[in-house]
Amino acid sequence: MDSTFSLPADSGAAEIFDDASGAVPSFLDRLFDQGLLVRTGIDGLYGRSGAFESVVDALERLISRLGATDSAEVMRFPPAMSRPAFERSGYLKGFPNLAGTVHSFCGNEAEHAELLACVEARNDWTGHQQATDIVLTPAACYPLYPAAAARGRLPAEGGLFDLQSYCFRREPSLEPTRMQLFRMREFVRMGSPEQVLAFRESWLARGSEMIRSLALPLAIDVANDPFFGRAGRMLANNQRQQNLKFELNVPVNSVEKPTACLSFNYHQDHFGTTWDLRQADGSVAHTACVGFGLERITLALLRHHGLDLAAWPDSVRTTLWG
Repeated sequence: MDSTFSLPADSGAAEIFDDASGAVPSFLDRLFDQGLLVRTGIDGLYGRSGAFESVVDALERLISRLGATDSAEVMRFPPAMSRPAFERSGYLKGFPNLAGTVHSFCGNEAEHAELLACVEARNDWTGHQQATDIVLTPAACYPLYPAAAARGRLPAEGGLFDLQSYCFRREPSLEPTRMQLFRMREFVRMGSPEQVLAFRESWLARGSEMIRSLALPLAIDVANDPFFGRAGRMLANNQRQQNLKFELNVPVNSVEKPTACLSFNYHQDHFGTTWDLRQADGSVAHTACVGFGLERITLALLRHHGLDLAAWPDSVRTTLWG
């Protein structure tokens, strides 16, 4: 894949990146000052303004139009999933540092009083909580696989699903593109290796055309997931060597460190084997997905076209809002 950034000649996009000296407010500070994002006191956890959400909503509609001819089955899961299913997925093997669990108070009145005393004394009160059977969803597709497997064998044409969810990854950061809670739109294909690879190739083309229609520079690169630890480095190398993951990158924080706004992933038979997900002939299903980072694409548009949506290029506004 060509990793050189390309941009339509008539885009008019302005590439203005942060001044490392600190003399100019950072992109994140400007987003706060403009009211597009709202501070919460936690890095990577932000409120969104109506203007910001109007872009996210428009992107959702644009993605839906791009995928309409495929007639994917629409599913929407809450931003949490079963802890037993999460454990079975293998996520903790690769990303223990990113996972988020849901804890709750399960004690009696005396223990409640102890908890309140800790809060009053500004001591750690979280020891009075216990893990529940719920974890925060790390990727929109994770709740899908056990649900699809529970239906039985896939039809002969395989399966295709349209998903969207808030997702959590514990990555506190001052980069606005690295949020701890963010929305991911996904299309997931299940079936034979030929079916799922054809799906991925189709979305590599459609995703690239979508970003070009928004007058954003882009490059598609072979990539790997941020696996944890020494064993994770081996997994990452294998993933890159087998071309299992591609990312569509747009410079947002900097040119040197572009942001992955779309990802195209071939899981081989990992989820099929994990969940005993079967094709119509009884063989293990392969899966692939394309993921759209809705906040990241929105931030890319704000970076390149400015914080005043009314001043964006007419072609971009027409693509998004008609």
